[in-house]
Amino acid sequence: MSKITLNNLCLDFPVVSETGASLRKHLVRIGTGGIIASDHAKTTYVKALTDVNLSLVEGDRVGLIGHNGAGKSTLLRVLAGIYHPSAGTIRREGSIRTLFELGVGVDHELSGRKNISRLARLYNFNLANLDSDINKIEEFSELGGYLDLPVRSYSSGMQLRLLFAVATLYPSDILLIDEVFGVGDSGFQVRAKARIEDIMREAKIVVMASHSKEIISSFCNKIIRMEAGRVVELKNIKGDF
Repeated sequence: MSKITLNNLCLDFPVVSETGASLRKHLVRIGTGGIIASDHAKTTYVKALTDVNLSLVEGDRVGLIGHNGAGKSTLLRVLAGIYHPSAGTIRREGSIRTLFELGVGVDHELSGRKNISRLARLYNFNLANLDSDINKIEEFSELGGYLDLPVRSYSSGMQLRLLFAVATLYPSDILLIDEVFGVGDSGFQVRAKARIEDIMREAKIVVMASHSKEIISSFCNKIIRMEAGRVVELKNIKGDF
């Protein structure tokens, strides 16, 4: 059974400065995200997440909403294990796939084909199926002969097509998404959207951050509203909200 449980989870980012007080005032002035705090030394902390309590189970399709800097992307990265909490606990049960940080593990000097092999190991693909996987990725990305060229020769759109094709090749128990519905050109976006819908249907738990009410309404049955690193609302939804 897949499950995610967070108990009183907090995440602080320390910002060390010789002018801690003035930096703190500056951050308060420009900050729209987590609460700014400091200790008696010359360290300022951005309290990115504060006392987050969540219990997600199979069947949950959760939309994270809130203004820029509210903590949505930070929470997704905690759920993925990229960030480790400063306090509190997190428990995850089930395989996890993320649709963000797509460039992690890429060597731009290697060809697209060799990068697929590298990423297959990162994503724990069954290497016995590598040749077949490469063929599927080549077909979906439509990169053709470019797969044999160094990734540094790709446009940004071509790189995204390659990385998206790898990241979405197989479903997972837990799917974490951060604003990826605009990947590639218009033609590729249609196929990307269909691919995301497929892996969302197969995933047991989905958590997605988006500013689009249409996307949240279409794909989610719950919303979590965040403000300044805190969960301020969690409710079931059906359709528009």
